[in-house]
Amino acid sequence: MNLTQFLLILKARAKIVLFTIALIVLATLVINLILPKIYRATTSLVLNYKGVDPITGLTLPAQLMPGYMATQVDIITSRNVAMKVVDQLKFTENQAAQKQFQDATGGKGDIRAWFADKLISGLEAKPSRESSVIEISFSGTDPDFAAAVANAFADAYQQTNIQLKVEPSQKAAEFLGEKTKALRANLEDTQSKLSKYQQEKGLTSVMGNLDVESARLNDLSSQLVAAQSQSFDTSSRKQRTNGNGDESPDLAANPIVQNLKIEIARTESKFSELKERIGANHPQYQAAEAELNKLKSQLLEATRKATMSIGGSAQINKQREAELKAAVASQKARVLELNLSRDELSVLQRDVENAQHAVDSASQRLTQTTMEGGSNQADIAVLNPAIAPQRKISPRITLNLILATFLGTLLGVAAGLLTEMRDRRLRSREDISELLDLPVLAIIQSKQNKTTIKNWTALPRRIFKMA
Repeated sequence: MNLTQFLLILKARAKIVLFTIALIVLATLVINLILPKIYRATTSLVLNYKGVDPITGLTLPAQLMPGYMATQVDIITSRNVAMKVVDQLKFTENQAAQKQFQDATGGKGDIRAWFADKLISGLEAKPSRESSVIEISFSGTDPDFAAAVANAFADAYQQTNIQLKVEPSQKAAEFLGEKTKALRANLEDTQSKLSKYQQEKGLTSVMGNLDVESARLNDLSSQLVAAQSQSFDTSSRKQRTNGNGDESPDLAANPIVQNLKIEIARTESKFSELKERIGANHPQYQAAEAELNKLKSQLLEATRKATMSIGGSAQINKQREAELKAAVASQKARVLELNLSRDELSVLQRDVENAQHAVDSASQRLTQTTMEGGSNQADIAVLNPAIAPQRKISPRITLNLILATFLGTLLGVAAGLLTEMRDRRLRSREDISELLDLPVLAIIQSKQNKTTIKNWTALPRRIFKMA
């Protein structure tokens, strides 16, 4: 079928096409006049949200939270928010609304949930692109009612947002309260252990005591070194005195011994002179000999006493050295004990500090979450409240009529073609050529009888049957 045949068919079936178009357009017009008018009211909200973890206190900007705006849209269109709207508009107390519920459900089910679902079906929440604005729209037959429902949804969404923010903070406050009590009990326990340990060890200031004891140990060590030097010195002097008294410096420095030696030397000189001049029985000789023996006896006694004195000094120094060694060993044990006590006390002090830090942190978070749990401020503000719309959004008669005309044209053409296929007629010479599969050699026209030549539709239908 070429374009000429198609146009000839449409021309022949113009009544069917026009009737179909008129029928579709008329039906569309009647339906649009019958349908109730639908109005849409819109409320605009601005979201200025920063996510705060009620436990850790970390802040996360809303733009970093994936799906945040989609989550807010889901909250707005949730049944929880819709039920708040039902309660706010008092649907359950309205007799007309109760009758509508009875007629629709026979009184079965929850009236609040039923009306909530009805409201959700006419609700639309749409976030703006690249902004924090959400538009809440509600469509209804009453413009005032549509505006009231849209504003009610905005208010219910604000209440739900506060509830979703406050409830976790309240639960966190309860958790932190219990945790703070446990941490405070732990702090008291660690402080009690620290005090008990200090009382048992008799410690007031470990570092002060350790400094004093360390200084005392150093002093005793110095005294021990000096005593050891003195003991070694006196021991050496004693050995020299016992071995060879003449070489002993102590005897050489002893004035009594030296005086006696001088006196003995002088007496021996006199005795030698007398020995040459007089005999052994002479009284002077015997007196000089007796005096010399006496001096020698005194020298021996003085040497013995000096030697005993040196030995006593050596013994005293040895004893002093032993006492200082014992004192140094005892002091070392004391210092080591203080070091151990210092380490244990440092552990207990760190436990107390850590427990105090934990209590302070928990108390700070408890104060913050308690304030957040008592807050009634939402992070949502109404930018443009809904007002009763003046223009309806449905039905759009002009647009619907245009679409009906287009659809009617398509259906009319289809109906004309279908009718032509059921009752095929000859419309042009191409029809004969296609039907008989023979070429057209000539066309004879009569000026006097043009109508006969043009009206090919009067040819008998048996030509098609013969074909």
